[in-house]
Amino acid sequence: MNATLQEDDPILTTREAAQLLGVAVSTAQLWMESGALPAWKTPGGHRRVHRSAVTRLLRQQAEARLHAPPRSTGLQAEFVPDPHPAYPAAKNEAARLAALSATGLLYTPQEDVFDRITWLATNATECPMALLTLLSSRRQWFKSRIGMAGSETPREMAFCNHTILQEGLFVVEDAREDARFAANALVTGEPHIRFYAGYPLRDANGLALGALCVLDSEPRRLRERERRALRELAAIAADEIRRRA
Repeated sequence: MNATLQEDDPILTTREAAQLLGVAVSTAQLWMESGALPAWKTPGGHRRVHRSAVTRLLRQQAEARLHAPPRSTGLQAEFVPDPHPAYPAAKNEAARLAALSATGLLYTPQEDVFDRITWLATNATECPMALLTLLSSRRQWFKSRIGMAGSETPREMAFCNHTILQEGLFVVEDAREDARFAANALVTGEPHIRFYAGYPLRDANGLALGALCVLDSEPRRLRERERRALRELAAIAADEIRRRA
């Protein structure tokens, strides 16, 4: 009986599951740890998963893409560079926006894979807010958010404008004391941001499409282990975004 069940629903290693899902092994591990992909550990500490669980997750992802809103002519304007931006922009802004368009992610429904990443980011850093942002020419849109009421901000209000110009971590320890952000409406009003830390999310060509960031209403610093955790989560998010291009 057990042999028949294993033939009908074989047990896969993490690497085998990742190959079927078309993601990095690290992404598959995150999904297993967060419960998105039900798995267990052998007595030797190795993760295992039934093929049926992998198939179910693939079906859920396909349904999410199927029900994504169609792109409109108005949406295409989001991918045209602003000739006179009121925010810092890279010289390759046109290529960056084209790459963002190619992902098909802007204004799509929430997805568990990204929501788990922001949840883990808040827990790893003990920050009350976390965002996974995508930056069009007009808006900063949140593919996933924790602790923020709205789903977007005008592009000129985005702290992530500076993050996508960095190679690594961008930190603002106290926004009230930083001339770039002291008058920002997100600092002077809700959610009263004081602390920000974010890593850019880059595609396969190195173009930064947005950021994974954590925020707090109190000034603070990140410890080295918190920085590393945020960096690893950003790498996993970037891997997932690359699959969509």
